[in-house]
Amino acid sequence: MTEIFTPIDHARTADEAAQQIESLILEGVLRVGDRLPAERELSKRFDVSRPILRDALKSLETRGLLMTRHGGGTYVADVIGQVFSKPVMELIATHPKASADYLEYRREIEGVAAEYAARRATREDRALLDEIVGRMQAAHERGDFSEEAAIDVEFHNTIGECAHNIILLHSLRACYRLLEDGVLLNRLMVFNLPGAREQLLAQHLDIHRAVTAGDAQAARRAAMDHISYVERAMVEAARTGDWQRVSRLRLKQRAETESGRSRAAEGRD
Repeated sequence: MTEIFTPIDHARTADEAAQQIESLILEGVLRVGDRLPAERELSKRFDVSRPILRDALKSLETRGLLMTRHGGGTYVADVIGQVFSKPVMELIATHPKASADYLEYRREIEGVAAEYAARRATREDRALLDEIVGRMQAAHERGDFSEEAAIDVEFHNTIGECAHNIILLHSLRACYRLLEDGVLLNRLMVFNLPGAREQLLAQHLDIHRAVTAGDAQAARRAAMDHISYVERAMVEAARTGDWQRVSRLRLKQRAETESGRSRAAEGRD
């Protein structure tokens, strides 16, 4: 297995160790919530003294890149959540136009990510995509909507990683965080539409095939077609939900009207 932490060259300073950890976070190797090895183990991998390592970790923690949890352990901090501040996330959640703008932005950025991924994906990247798609198909066959939706996000995150562009990677992760935190429309609404799960699976398979085949234009087209479908499905899901809401209100109103008529008739008797 490839070692992600490597011995520090040059003067073996705290700055050198900090920079290596920074790069691993920036390149998406270390993700939010990942736990770093214990101090003794990490100092051995870096080939630095423990006091030097402590200085490096402390500087990263002060800058908000790492955090120490109660009970021990150093973890990668929630750097993605800081892309959208809490007030902005609340605004997005309460303005319907934000959902449309979100999908419009995603259609373009997902197309670029898939195109780059087709050009740049390594053998290891393609193997990871194969594994994710296998789990996606298994969840689909089991009819596990929640797992299928979670793997959907994982799949797109991995396409972003395969693009090997740091800014694109973190932009996409910020987008997917809005989905995971339920800020935008519930993804499960789309999965409940007739035939939607089959359509979504087929679209993910199209993206996967194009990326693994190295067909950049087909990958871009498949990714953009997928988001265009999601846009239409979101509108349909919202309309269907609104129709159901109106239908329930009608039934409730009719029931109350009939009840009122019955009471009025009993009063006349």
